[in-house]
Amino acid sequence: MSGFMRGVKANVPLLPSVVAYAGVLGVLAAQKSISWTDMMALNVFMFAGSAQFVLVDMWNAPLPVLEMALAVVVVNLRYVLIGASLKDLFAGQGVLKRLGIMHFVADENWAMTMVAARKGEGDVFHLLGGGLLLMLFWSSGTMGGMYFGGLIPDPKILALDFAFTAVFTALAVSLWQGRQDVLPWLVAISASVLTEHFVPGKWYILVGGILGAICAAFVPAVEPEAEVEDVP
Repeated sequence: MSGFMRGVKANVPLLPSVVAYAGVLGVLAAQKSISWTDMMALNVFMFAGSAQFVLVDMWNAPLPVLEMALAVVVVNLRYVLIGASLKDLFAGQGVLKRLGIMHFVADENWAMTMVAARKGEGDVFHLLGGGLLLMLFWSSGTMGGMYFGGLIPDPKILALDFAFTAVFTALAVSLWQGRQDVLPWLVAISASVLTEHFVPGKWYILVGGILGAICAAFVPAVEPEAEVEDVP
């Protein structure tokens, strides 16, 4: 079996959750009156679920384009680390090929490819196969959500207005690494709350993200405790 098909097969079990997650985004997009063309353009040219949730949440006329762009950059900074972790897989590949395949990298197919790489079965085509599959079902989910979202007069009826908060709460919990994150998180939360209170718009996303990241850069990493060997 080719690496491409192994990537497709490895990501099939993830499709129900991907479609459900995308469907929520589509419903919220419909409530914001975002056009199908705009939504599909986001799916194809951005293909980043978290960033798309940010954009949809900020989508109010007149569009705060600068704020939206900066917020997306902050949310997607994790792809710098993801790209670094794929250095060995991309060894010998040209720059254009690397950039092209990186466009189809999501958290899910990256994780599946890393698991396969540990078994000696992961390669760039494994990454690409999973990414294309996820993009197809992600796009289908958002379009389906937009269709059904247009039939829901008030998203609060199904608590869909809380979906944005719930998604990022789950994302934050999954990124928790222990006590070394306490101070950066407190800085990010405090900065976000104060900025939201005093500065109009969505700048609190950018301010909280940047200050939290700067704080994290100066917090020393906590080394795992060495195992104590039994003394006979």
